Amino acid sequence: MSGEGAPTITVDGSRLRVGLVHSAWHEQVMGGLVDGARRGLADAGVKDVVEIAVPGSFELPVAAARLAAAGVDAVVALGVVIRGGTPHFDYVCQGATLGLTDVSVRTGVPVGFGLLTCDTVEQALDRAGLPGSHEDKGHEAATAAIASALALQDLPAPVPA
Repeated sequence: MSGEGAPTITVDGSRLRVGLVHSAWHEQVMGGLVDGARRGLADAGVKDVVEIAVPGSFELPVAAARLAAAGVDAVVALGVVIRGGTPHFDYVCQGATLGLTDVSVRTGVPVGFGLLTCDTVEQALDRAGLPGSHEDKGHEAATAAIASALALQDLPAPVPA
């Protein structure tokens, strides 16, 4: 299980403004991820949340970039891509991953990576934080984003290139 060895992170995000962006594909999986992220934000005391829904995972980076530009302290990005019979899976996963990484590095705003890239729907459901799931990647992404924002809060933001 990929979550094995994960640290227990307790954070106080009560002073943070956090952006939550999520895709619409795979409604059941996304429902679990979004609920998990909302729980993670609530567990950390975050009350100021800007939430945006986008059509698919490929659109996550542009929404994350807008949230970063709007002054959030952290972004939580949630999506799911299930492997199909064409290379489309690879292109979407790579584009979304590189795009989210670019947003984080370029802006200095941490992005909690909650993009599931799975071979099967069953794998995605097992990570979605639903009853019976073994992992709660939405909660983990929210907690990681908040913890990173707190760790970086006293450091200067990167200078735009």
